[in-house]
Amino acid sequence: MPPVALVRLLEEPPGPDALALLRRHGLLDPQRAAGELRAIAKDAEARSALARLLPALLPALSAVPDPDAALSRLERFVHASGGGAGVLAVLHERGPAALELLAWALGASPFLADQLVRHPEWAGWLTEPHALGLRSAKQLAGHVRKAIAEAGPGGARDVLRRTRRREIVRIALLDLRRLVPVEETLRALSALADALVSAAFDVAVAEVRAEAGLPLPHAGARSGFAVLALGKLGGSELNFSSDVDLVYLHRTDSGVVSRRSGSLTLHAHAEALGRRITAVLGEASHEGHVYRVDLRLRPEGRAGAISHSLRAAEEYYVGRGAAWERLALIKARPVAGDPELARALLRRVTAFVWEAPFDAQALRQVLRMKHESDRRLAARGLTDRHVKLGRGGIREIELITQVLQLRGGGRGALRSRATLEALAALREAGALAAPEADALARAYLFLRDVENKLQMVHDAQTHVLPVDDDELRLLARRLGYPDSPDAPAVVRFRSDLSGHAETVHRLFQELLLRPLSVGSAP
Repeated sequence: MPPVALVRLLEEPPGPDALALLRRHGLLDPQRAAGELRAIAKDAEARSALARLLPALLPALSAVPDPDAALSRLERFVHASGGGAGVLAVLHERGPAALELLAWALGASPFLADQLVRHPEWAGWLTEPHALGLRSAKQLAGHVRKAIAEAGPGGARDVLRRTRRREIVRIALLDLRRLVPVEETLRALSALADALVSAAFDVAVAEVRAEAGLPLPHAGARSGFAVLALGKLGGSELNFSSDVDLVYLHRTDSGVVSRRSGSLTLHAHAEALGRRITAVLGEASHEGHVYRVDLRLRPEGRAGAISHSLRAAEEYYVGRGAAWERLALIKARPVAGDPELARALLRRVTAFVWEAPFDAQALRQVLRMKHESDRRLAARGLTDRHVKLGRGGIREIELITQVLQLRGGGRGALRSRATLEALAALREAGALAAPEADALARAYLFLRDVENKLQMVHDAQTHVLPVDDDELRLLARRLGYPDSPDAPAVVRFRSDLSGHAETVHRLFQELLLRPLSVGSAP
């Protein structure tokens, strides 16, 4: 039997002892919390089931960033699951560990809570440890192919959208409870994107060929079209709500594709396929979207074609490529379509990326872009609040790492696409002192963790720290900082953030700015 104090939480009206108990478990509005508990259990059988659940539920709520919100969302979840004593009994049977995960999903992120309310069956992961584990890109791709086959062509796009949301919930729960380290979270998010971009390519090919009256290519056939990932996806270090930086490539412009309404040049066909992939990923339905696609890193940026032939892409990079594009191509890798075609381009631009000196002029070109970004941030008052582009932020770590990689000529492991691996390689090669490399790696993991915790709140692409004190406290709690009378969570978080930012910016100045000559503008 549950203690009498717990049973009295469900009485109307709750007594002072019951309200004090709720306060001790972190609920700031105990009157409202008591009302929500009564709303969860509306009959005698359900009240009895909830009373048995309370000894595990209250401690679970007290540990999450926002206990009041978690309890409010729990009411929605229980009713979405069918309500009544049966649901509460199942939650009790799952045990404290599963209940803690559910409480974190409900009390850390409105987005995660909404997904579980919308799909309460997804909470089944909380009772199945093997199902809660991360999946490889290959495993996810197999799941998506099966789901698309079951849904039929008309449902393929929504399969991709639903898969992303479900897997984001899975990864977020593991991340919030520190069941995986930050770097594993980044790899898991990237594996998910790999699988979904590859599936989007297949869906786009099927749609474009069906519209043209063409049969699907047979299994194993070379498509003559490749998708390369750059940016954080290229480095397998994607964040929770990120654009995917893609470049589309086709083998040749020579030739035509026959279709019902006449022939189409291979270039026009590749452009149509590229636009369709972008639409499959980016267009939204009631299931949301898959990924926003950013094509600005393609040859000639916004002014360029959607897809470039192998020869045109090579001629652009070798003949007109800018210094910043050398940095961008460090992370390029095949992600969908014909991987050999993508690798052919990367071989042909190896000299452009790695073998030419990365001299002071090249560095100044890159820093001019950074200076303009800094100016825009300062005008918006975001210099110290933007964890990606701000002072001592993620971008400064990436620039230090990539410039030192290119200065080293990309020998061996220095050609790593991933920032943490590159920092380790620079340390091993003696291109970066061990204390500096370690400090940058710690700052990178910290800032990427902050970035993810900002984005998982509403599944929104944001890198800006909140101004509101309550929101900042929730962010700190989401990151695992405890509240205590002598050192509130926000104070500890601000101290760590400031320390990392100061270290990164000092190294950015020492390693990149000062060698150009002190006082000279980039």
